[in-house]
Amino acid sequence: MSPAPTQTFTPAQVESHNTEDSCWVVHKSKVYDVTSFVQDHPGGEDYILDHAGQDVTKLMQDELQHLHSEGAYEMLDEFFVGSLDPSSVAQTSSPVKDTGLHKRGSTDLNEKETEAYFKPTDIAADNKNKFLDLSQPLMWQLWNSTYTKAFYLEQVHIPRHLSGPARIFGSPYLEVFTKTPWYMIPIFWLPIIAYNVNRSVQEGLQTEQAATLFVGGMFLWTLAEYVIHRFLFHLDDYLPNSTFWQVAHFLLHGIHHYLPMDRLRLVMPPALAVALAIPINKLIHSALPYAQAYAVFSGLLLGYVLYDMTHYYLHHAKVFKIHFREMKTYHLAHHYKNFEGGYGITSKIWDKVFNTELQL
Repeated sequence: MSPAPTQTFTPAQVESHNTEDSCWVVHKSKVYDVTSFVQDHPGGEDYILDHAGQDVTKLMQDELQHLHSEGAYEMLDEFFVGSLDPSSVAQTSSPVKDTGLHKRGSTDLNEKETEAYFKPTDIAADNKNKFLDLSQPLMWQLWNSTYTKAFYLEQVHIPRHLSGPARIFGSPYLEVFTKTPWYMIPIFWLPIIAYNVNRSVQEGLQTEQAATLFVGGMFLWTLAEYVIHRFLFHLDDYLPNSTFWQVAHFLLHGIHHYLPMDRLRLVMPPALAVALAIPINKLIHSALPYAQAYAVFSGLLLGYVLYDMTHYYLHHAKVFKIHFREMKTYHLAHHYKNFEGGYGITSKIWDKVFNTELQL
């Protein structure tokens, strides 16, 4: 439990909180316990842990490396636990390591962007944008809006952050269908995958053949992941200038960019996934004999399940250093720096092929 905010601490006391389990920092003689933020840091926990127990005042004012927004400072207030002992203020300045981050304008997701990214949105201040009121159900507001396409797309790609799920509908009966916990994805899809694998064998495929086509289907998903994300979810330039299409865009993917840390609006609802899977299934069955089609489709579905699990993992978990840390930084740069690139979630393969890779 954090100490009462009225307490004062010596530099030695602050320096002792320099681990992931207890991470404190000092800013302008105020002490902040940022332990709960470490694991969810989009660029990786190392960016904070490198300065755990230190004075970060100069770091946060560095215009070349770590210039911070007002939102970042507002976020700090939530972690305030006390003040530095006045008699020791002059001794608190600690050397600041260069973490290799860059100022705003590059695709590096530096501390300015990451802290603002997780900053709980000031609803009153946000309402001055004359966009959606986050304290009210969003769907009715958007349906009755008169936003231009340009204004809608500008606003929906500015990430907001709430402490809990936003409300989409006023009706609790409709609202329940807008929320999908991550674990519903394997629960719903794994039996369907097993059914398709079984059908491929029943239709006459040997185990080795089915396994080869299954792996081929998984690889095919990596391309489908890229195509769906880029050409369906981000069909921004071709979006008709009408409220109906803004609502459709918002429900399909816009809400994820608007509220990227909403845990219940992150994975794809099964109903929407089924709507996308049906035409893909028909296409595969029209191109291949039944036995091969079942095997390929089952592999593609497993690829999708792994994609959605990876997507959730990148947003909300302490990721492994190998591959996933890089992909977390890469994906959150897509959210926070440049949504017109970096469409790969599980890998950068097709971003490299189609020249949409974000340079971090």
